[in-house]
Amino acid sequence: MEPQFEGQTKTKLGNKEVTTAVSQSVSDMLTFYLEENPEQAKRIVQKVILAATARNAATKAREMVQRKTVMSSTGLPGKLSDCSETNPELCEIFLVEGDSAGGTAKQGRDRAFQAILPLRGKILNVEKAMPYKVFENEEIKNMFTALGVSVGTEDDERALNLEKLRYHKIVIMCDADVDGSHIATLILTFFFRYMKELVEKGYVYIATPPLYLVKKGSSQKYCWNDKERDETVETMKAGKDVKVTIQRYKGLGEMNASQLWDTTMHPDFRTLRRVTIENAAEVDRVFSMLMGDDVPPRRAFIEANAKYANIDV
Repeated sequence: MEPQFEGQTKTKLGNKEVTTAVSQSVSDMLTFYLEENPEQAKRIVQKVILAATARNAATKAREMVQRKTVMSSTGLPGKLSDCSETNPELCEIFLVEGDSAGGTAKQGRDRAFQAILPLRGKILNVEKAMPYKVFENEEIKNMFTALGVSVGTEDDERALNLEKLRYHKIVIMCDADVDGSHIATLILTFFFRYMKELVEKGYVYIATPPLYLVKKGSSQKYCWNDKERDETVETMKAGKDVKVTIQRYKGLGEMNASQLWDTTMHPDFRTLRRVTIENAAEVDRVFSMLMGDDVPPRRAFIEANAKYANIDV
């Protein structure tokens, strides 16, 4: 007579006096259905077994990640080039696309407060992967370990423990091309799904390396888009008849250490874009659409926005 529902969506009746009756009714009808439909019953059982197996594997993988985040030199990833500063508020880590760019970043960085973690290729798309696959992925394990965070509790398997976070500035640094954008999106998907609190606290940034270097004689200027390049070329052409050259950076590895430092890593001259979440529901929808299994919405999005795409041929 007086229904009480759990949650705003009212998907579950909370009246204790009807629990027994509802459970019995559902049990009887479900038993009858499964006996009459053995093929569907077998598929349901297989899904239950798979889910249980994945859950156990995720727990083991998560525990392994937690054990590896011990704050000692032996517990850190071999690829990590750490900084000497120990105050997290002053430290920053660059997640760099590829070993080549990682090597250049290591040479150009300020070792006092900047750490470098090269990531090999494109990391796992966590939107499509089962949790245990995420925690078993080597690059993702390296990120957990380098950052010093642990994940998972009995109540919430994705709860993040930030007590031992080692850097308050986490910078995603990828090539300024389509591939680099894809890798950055994969990393952002991982952060949103498994390290959302880092984004909410404003710890995650995206680096903006230049696309061009325009030179005329001894003068030069870095440009971050085509419009800026064209304007710089026109300005340099005025005056003396000296040839203007344009260098296109296809990747971070094409810059030397000093160029990467001057344009992308130097705190006084770089441009970092802080990643924020203004509408969590909309962000969730966009990540599901762009990175999930459902193809039609993604196709519709690409068709609607292709004219704005910066396609690097």
